[in-house]
Amino acid sequence: MPTRTGHIALAGAPNVGKSTLLNALVGQHLAIVSPKPQATRLAVTGIRTDGDTQYIFHDLPGLLDPGYLLQSRMRDLALETAARMDLVLHLHPATEAPAPPFERLAGLADPLGVPTLTVYTKGDLLTASHRAALEREAAVVAAVGETGLDRLLQRLRPLLPEREFEFDPEDIGTQPLRFFVVEYLREAAFELLEDELPYSFTAEVEEFREAERPIYIRVTLFVERESQKAIVIGRAGQTIKALGAHARRRLEDLIGAPVYLDSWVKALPNWRKSSGALTRFGFPPPVAVSAAHVEHRIEPTSR
Repeated sequence: MPTRTGHIALAGAPNVGKSTLLNALVGQHLAIVSPKPQATRLAVTGIRTDGDTQYIFHDLPGLLDPGYLLQSRMRDLALETAARMDLVLHLHPATEAPAPPFERLAGLADPLGVPTLTVYTKGDLLTASHRAALEREAAVVAAVGETGLDRLLQRLRPLLPEREFEFDPEDIGTQPLRFFVVEYLREAAFELLEDELPYSFTAEVEEFREAERPIYIRVTLFVERESQKAIVIGRAGQTIKALGAHARRRLEDLIGAPVYLDSWVKALPNWRKSSGALTRFGFPPPVAVSAAHVEHRIEPTSR
């Protein structure tokens, strides 16, 4: 039997459960999860290999009407990534069914040009009868408890192209560890910081000595205003210690080795509205993408 391999986008509005579903599908906490919307900024790739099929899932930023440059870059990256997938899963809360057409959600004048499948999330919030009715027309999943995941995978398999695996069957992700250092610190910010501060927060790895034990990582935490630095540091440094402890636990679980995280805080005024700062943090200007046909440009990187 030939092998099948496909790139699959997890797309939808903010806070519909894309990251939770990715983590459940690959069995590892790769994507950060928060009840606050817009936690995902850059696409997170997770890999699941079952027998003769390799599913390469891409958790995309939520599609929203942008209010500033960072949100515009997030939306552009989400749509550019979706346009070069083999399949797009349009995730939508089951309690808010039916889902709107994906093109309407994405604000596209023309069809994306990629097969799109509606997947209803948070199916555990439905009554059994309502869920059964909804399953007759679409896939329904509940990442909490992993309900419906096997049925979803069975439905996806015949939709993927016949081709060789792109990654080792043991791989679960493609991003380098530096990427996850930033992501887990941002997850901690969403959990521990209040109001708008998590949205003004980002991080950058300055030094990474992987050969040492514990692994030494020096990282700079960025906020937009000088007054926010004291909040991130906290009284007697308690908040910055808690941020680091959260990220360190996630990293040690991911790589199976002890980590020493050395964190510093700086203000970078209005970085979310600065083109240069956004490019520095991994949000390049949008590129022209043909929605009808785009060859894969996803390069594998080591964990």
